[in-house]
Amino acid sequence: MSHALLQPAAQSRIEAETPADADGVEALVMAAFGPGRFAKTAERLREGSRPAAGFVVREQGRVIGSVRLWPITVGETPALFLGPIAVEAGSRRDGLGADLVAACLAYAADAEIEGVLLVGDCPYFERFGFKLAANAVPPGPVDRRRVLWLGKAEPVAGPVRRA
Repeated sequence: MSHALLQPAAQSRIEAETPADADGVEALVMAAFGPGRFAKTAERLREGSRPAAGFVVREQGRVIGSVRLWPITVGETPALFLGPIAVEAGSRRDGLGADLVAACLAYAADAEIEGVLLVGDCPYFERFGFKLAANAVPPGPVDRRRVLWLGKAEPVAGPVRRA
């Protein structure tokens, strides 16, 4: 994987998600994406699955940032699916999103995962080393210009499935 996977997150504010964070994470994601998120292709990769890892940012005991990683395969390549990533509206200019992404990439590197796939804005995620995954095929309609990959296997190809 790219050297970007080795960049440490701002450890002072990123913590592993715990079961006690579930309600706060759900509220934050709902506020950020609304009920329309359940119709998105990315949800098909999360349904019926358990996250491989999750990270949160807390402020005064409440969750103000969160992200999860989900086990998937792309073709025959084991990987992780990053998302959803959500940051409370009043904290979106504080770099929390970037720190949460860095925590995910550090986790993937430590776990020796083949790669990380996401659906997102290339201009934002390319700073971490993500590139277009033109031959990865998610399970449903998606803007193919937003399917991004960072990993050991270059290029990754095939259907994207829950692991």
